[in-house]
Amino acid sequence: MEYSINDLLQKALNFEFLTVEEGVFLFENAATAELMYVGHALRMIQKPKKEVTWIIDRNSNTTNVCVANCKFCNFYRRLGHDEAYITTIEEYKQKIEETFEYGGEQLLLQGGHHPDLGLKFYVDLFKELKNLYPNLKLHALGPPEIAHITKLEQSTHTEVLQALKNAGLDSLPGAGAEILNDRVRRLISKGKCGAQEWLDIMRAAHQLNITTSATMMFGHIETNVERMQHLVDIRQVQSEKPDHAKGFLAFIPWPFMDEDTILKKIKRARNTVTSDEYIRMIAMSRIMLPNIKNIQASWLTVGKKTAQICLFAGANDFGSIMIEENVVSVAGAAFRFTAQGIQDAISEVGFTPRLRDQQYEYRELPTNIKQQKLDYATMIID
Repeated sequence: MEYSINDLLQKALNFEFLTVEEGVFLFENAATAELMYVGHALRMIQKPKKEVTWIIDRNSNTTNVCVANCKFCNFYRRLGHDEAYITTIEEYKQKIEETFEYGGEQLLLQGGHHPDLGLKFYVDLFKELKNLYPNLKLHALGPPEIAHITKLEQSTHTEVLQALKNAGLDSLPGAGAEILNDRVRRLISKGKCGAQEWLDIMRAAHQLNITTSATMMFGHIETNVERMQHLVDIRQVQSEKPDHAKGFLAFIPWPFMDEDTILKKIKRARNTVTSDEYIRMIAMSRIMLPNIKNIQASWLTVGKKTAQICLFAGANDFGSIMIEENVVSVAGAAFRFTAQGIQDAISEVGFTPRLRDQQYEYRELPTNIKQQKLDYATMIID
């Protein structure tokens, strides 16, 4: 079928759903400037204020024990490994209180697929954390962990999600999406839930009015068709959400980090995503997902300058300063922001930084917040 770049871009500007084939054609044939123009125009319609949101939170881990055996992960340890751990309540208390000192109110809490940690463990943990810190927001777990718990319990996604929500779960991250294609998943993350189960868990969360986000890790062994199908599948789930639910609040794409990963060694998959390709994917995310209002630029994986350009390609969110992050970093993501640094990066390119919460509602910046100390082995952005 013959496609016209101008016709497809106009279709996108009309907020029409592009097909997988149309998305691939645009991605492979349209100029970067054209994609950026349309991505930014759509952003300014959906988020008309010249503001860019950001958040203060901490990405902590329940455990590093995992049986999923993902080939891109350097973080996990097998059960019984000398470096295996389960985070204690005392350790959580220290992390949470430090997060409050930095002005944060949320814990992004994820971990490995521990074979011995079922629903009771997480219910008890969430209840205890909320009892200790009633104002703490728990943006916790993700579809693969929900699938793992459901399998251990021989239960249903809905029952597991409802129990976690009752225990204090505030929102569900879009973790573990990678590429929502089972060919890809068999090769890079065979131990995780399949693409359909990931999507079904998000459907169940939306039915329970649990807000979620969606992600994509690209630039390894996937094709452009599989990238666009990923976007179309996310869009479809969002279109099915109940009227009372917000569904996916945001979409966050990032490039595969390949340093010392098994995927790089065995599958010879390398991160070859250039800044131009990442900017194009941000624009395509905005174009292909007209029913998701927030698109986040992953400064953690692409750096400050590329992330700033993404603000003119469809992105309206800069994500978190990430007081702590242990998974992507050990695969080669080497950038860090302070609270002041992330605001300066947004202001430098003509936008107003606005602190938000996980529901994408504005927060006032707390006064006298402590600036986190950064690891000077990484590239510090301030």
